[in-house]
Amino acid sequence: MGRGKLRIYLGAAPGVGKTYAMLSEAHRRAERGTDCVVAFVETHGRPRTAALLHGLEHMPRREIVQREAVFTEMDIDAVLERRPAVALVDEIAHTNVPGSRNSKRWQDVEELLAAGTDVISTVNIQHLESLGDVVETITGVRQPESIPDEVVRRADQIELVDMAPQALRRRMAHGNIYQPDKVDAALSNYFRPGNLTALRELALLWLADRVDEYLQQYRGEHNIRSTWQARERIVVGLTGGPEGRTLIRRAARLAEKGAGGEVLAVYVARSDGLTSASPKELAVQRTLVEDLGGTFHHVIGDDVPSALLEFARGVNATQIVLGSSRRKAWQYLFGPGVGATVARDSGPDLDVHIVTHDEAGKGRGLPGARGARLGRSRVAGGWLVGVAGPVLLTVLLTAIGNGPGLANNVLLFLFLTVIAALLGGLPAALASAAVGSLLLNYFFTSPTHTLDIAEPENLVALVIFFAVGVAVASVVDLAARRTHQAARLKAESEILSFLAGSVLRGQTALDALLERVRETFAMESVALLERDSDVAPWTCTASVGPRPATRPDDADVDMPVGDHMAMALSGRVLPAEDRRVLAAFATQAAVVVDRQRLVGEAEQARELAEGNRIRTALLAAVSHDLRTPLAGIKAAVTSLRSDDVAWSKEDEAELLAGIEEGADRLDHLVGNLLDMSRLQTGTVTPLIRETGLDEVIPLALAGVPAESVELEIPETLPMVAVDRGLLERAVANIVENAVKYSPDGVPVTVAASTLGTRVELRVADRGAGVPDDAKERIFEPFQRYGDAPRGAGVGLGLAVARGFMEAMGGTLTAEDTPGGGMTMVLTLAAAPGHTGTTGPVTTAARTGGKAGSA
Repeated sequence: MGRGKLRIYLGAAPGVGKTYAMLSEAHRRAERGTDCVVAFVETHGRPRTAALLHGLEHMPRREIVQREAVFTEMDIDAVLERRPAVALVDEIAHTNVPGSRNSKRWQDVEELLAAGTDVISTVNIQHLESLGDVVETITGVRQPESIPDEVVRRADQIELVDMAPQALRRRMAHGNIYQPDKVDAALSNYFRPGNLTALRELALLWLADRVDEYLQQYRGEHNIRSTWQARERIVVGLTGGPEGRTLIRRAARLAEKGAGGEVLAVYVARSDGLTSASPKELAVQRTLVEDLGGTFHHVIGDDVPSALLEFARGVNATQIVLGSSRRKAWQYLFGPGVGATVARDSGPDLDVHIVTHDEAGKGRGLPGARGARLGRSRVAGGWLVGVAGPVLLTVLLTAIGNGPGLANNVLLFLFLTVIAALLGGLPAALASAAVGSLLLNYFFTSPTHTLDIAEPENLVALVIFFAVGVAVASVVDLAARRTHQAARLKAESEILSFLAGSVLRGQTALDALLERVRETFAMESVALLERDSDVAPWTCTASVGPRPATRPDDADVDMPVGDHMAMALSGRVLPAEDRRVLAAFATQAAVVVDRQRLVGEAEQARELAEGNRIRTALLAAVSHDLRTPLAGIKAAVTSLRSDDVAWSKEDEAELLAGIEEGADRLDHLVGNLLDMSRLQTGTVTPLIRETGLDEVIPLALAGVPAESVELEIPETLPMVAVDRGLLERAVANIVENAVKYSPDGVPVTVAASTLGTRVELRVADRGAGVPDDAKERIFEPFQRYGDAPRGAGVGLGLAVARGFMEAMGGTLTAEDTPGGGMTMVLTLAAAPGHTGTTGPVTTAARTGGKAGSA
C-alpha cells in the first residue's frame, strides 16, 4: 500500500474556523462513501464545532495518568488497527503527554501516513518553527508548541483558513471562541487588531512562498522554460543612463496594479564595452528601486539582450520594461538595438514595454567598440574570408585571363587579408597572407603553375605583400585586445564603484554582500570562512547558496583575506582576471565582519555607559530620596532625647510611629536599590518551582491597606512555575505603585486568569493612566511619571518588577484600563501538567497591614 496523503488547514489565528472546515470536509467525504473516522478532534467547548462531530465515527482516546491527573491523547494503535481511509487529527503541532509513544502529534500523523491512511489536520501559523521568534516579537507571547516547517511543506494540500481581524474579534466578543471570563483578557492581549493583522500577513506570505515552491518544482519537473504569469514580476533593464529613474517609477506603477507584484531592476555589465554607465547614476537608481520596495541586480553578460532575457526567465518574470533607444538614426545601421532584440526574442510569455523618455534619440556614443571581443561567428567569418576568399578570388581572376596585372592582384589579395584581420584577428589574417602568397606565386607570377619566381621584383612584391598582411593583422589584433582589456577594466570599475558605494553607505548586511558575489560571478554558493590560528579548524562566518564549502580546499575558487580568513566559492573556476574584483569583494566582506564586531563592542560600551548613568542616578537618589527618611528619623530621635520638652504619651507614640515609617521607607528604598544592582550585574538566579498564586499574592499585599485592594483568584487556577520570593517582590512593587496613583476610596483590582499555557495576573487601577509613548519608559530605572513627589520613591519599583519577571521567564507590560487608568499585566508560565481553563471567580481572603511606600 502506498503512502497516505496529508491535507492541512492552516489558520491565520486561533478561532478562524480550521476545525470547523476540517469537519465539514469530513462530512462531504463521508457523504461520497469515504471511510472517515475522527482520530482526535478538540472542540474547545465551541457548540457549532461540536455539532459537526455528530454523524462521524469516533475513535476511543488513550488515557494517560500524569502526576495523579488523567489526560487523553490519540490512540495511535487503535487507529492503525482500524485502518480507515481518512483520519481526522486536530492540532498537528500538539505536544503529547509524557508517556505517549511519540513526543509530538505530527509524529503520530507520520505513522498513519506511512500505513497508507490519508490524514486531514489543522495548524496555526504561529506554531511553525521558523516563525516562532517573529510571532513572539509581534504578540509578546512565545508559543510553547511548534512544528517543523518541513512537515507542513510536505503536505499534499494546504488550505488557508482566514478571517478579517474585525470579524474574528466579533466572534471572540460573542463568546464563540473562548469562555466569557477569558474574552476581555484575550481581546486586550493576543487578539489585538494589530496582532491579528500581522499574523494574517504572515500566513499569506508563508503560503505564497509555498505556492511558489510548488510552481517552480512543477516547472522544473516538466522542463518548462516559458513564463507562467501567475504572479506579476517586472524586470527593469537599466543602462546607467538618466532614463533609468523613469523606467523604475513606471515599473513600480505597473506592479501596484497587480496584487503581490515585484520589481527587479537589473543592470547587465557587458564585457565588450558597448554600454556606457554612470556609477553615480546607477547608485541613485539602486536607492530608488529599493525605496519603492524592489530589488537591484547586477549581472555580467557579453550579449545584453540574451542576458536580460535569461535573467527574466530565470526569475519567472512576466514583464520587461525598457527605455526607447538613445541612439541616433544612423547608428541603427550597426544593429536593431537592445530593445528591438529583446522584443523580438521575448516570445509570447514575456510582455515588453518600451517606455519613452527625454533622453530618447540624443545619442549614446559611437559603436566602434563592437570589435572589442571577437565572438565565434566573427572568428569563423574571418577564417572563411582568409582561406576561402583567396581561393574564390583566384578562380575569378583566372577566369578572365591574367586579370588586371600582378600589382593589382596583390592589392586585391591584401584587401582580403585586411578583411580577415578585422573579422577573425591575427590567426585568420596570417592564414590569409600565407594562402594568398602561395596562390599569387603559383597562378600569377611567371613562370605560372610552379612555385619558382623568375623575376626579382616579383619576389619583392610577394614578400612585401606577406609583411604588410602580417603587420596589418598584428595592429588589428592588438587594437582588439586593448579594447577588450579596456572594456573589461571598465566593467570591473563599475562593480568596484558599487562596492565603494556600499562602503560609504555603511551597509553591514554580510549575507547581502555574499549574495552579490554569487550573483556577479554566477556561482552556486559563497562562504566566508574564518579560523583563529594557522592550525585551528575553519568555521563558517556566513554563507549563501546550497552546499557551501567548509574549507578553502573544498571550493572551486578561494580568495584569502589576511592570514585567518578566506572567501570560498563553489560552482566554476574563475579566470585569473576576475580575481581582482573578487579580492575587492573579499576585502569588503572582512570589513563588514569587523564592522559588525565593532557594533557589538559599541553595544557593550553603551551598556557600560548605561551603568554609569545608573550609578549617577543612584548618587542623586542617595543625596535626595534617601536623606528624606533619614532626616525624619533624625528629627524624631532628637526630639525624644530632648530634656527641654516634656512629651506626652500621644506625642511620643506619634514620634515613634514617624521613626518606624521612615525606617520602613528606608528599608524599601534600600531593598529596591539592592535588587536593581543584582539585576544590572546579572546575579539574579531564580529558583523555579511549582507555586500557587493564592500562596504568594496575599503575602505581597501585606504592605498596603486591606480596603485598597480587591483580590480575585479563581479556585481552578493552575500552578505556576516561578520563584516565590521574586514573584512576591514584583507583585508588591506593582500593587504599591498602583495604590499610590489610584484615587482615594477606589480600590485596585488584582485578578488572575488562564489563557492556554499561560497565567495572567492583572493589576488595574483607576488613576490618570499613562500615555502610550510613556508606557515603556516607566519601566526604566529611576523613572517617575508625572508629578510624583520626591518622597514617593526613587523610581525603581517597576524596573525591579520587570527584571524579576523576565528572570523567571515571564513578562510585564502596561496597558490602558477600560474606563480610565492603567493595568499592569504579569504573564507567567503554567507549571507542566497544570494547564487548564478558569472556573468561577471567587474572592480570596487576605490580611491587611500598614501601607508601605512605593
